[in-house]
Amino acid sequence: MPRSVEEILKHSEELAKRFEDYEPRADDERDVDAVVSLRDAVMERSEAERHVGEAVAKARTAGLPWSTIGTFIGTSGEAARQRYGKAPAR
Repeated sequence: MPRSVEEILKHSEELAKRFEDYEPRADDERDVDAVVSLRDAVMERSEAERHVGEAVAKARTAGLPWSTIGTFIGTSGEAARQRYGKAPAR
């Protein structure tokens, strides 16, 4: 299971590509609504995680300590630093 922002974004992009490239066969027909719902949820989670990463970077630039950031995102300050402390590779 992906843990870092980069891993989550990469995973969501891989899943989105799999959904986009999917060519159904008669023997593996799926419920279209379920597939679309899952794809949308994964993409929403990816966008939300990207937004959190950007907000954390902004908070750090503004001088907020990791302990405060951790409180907001529901982790310890150290866990927040480990997850968001490195700039994403571009």
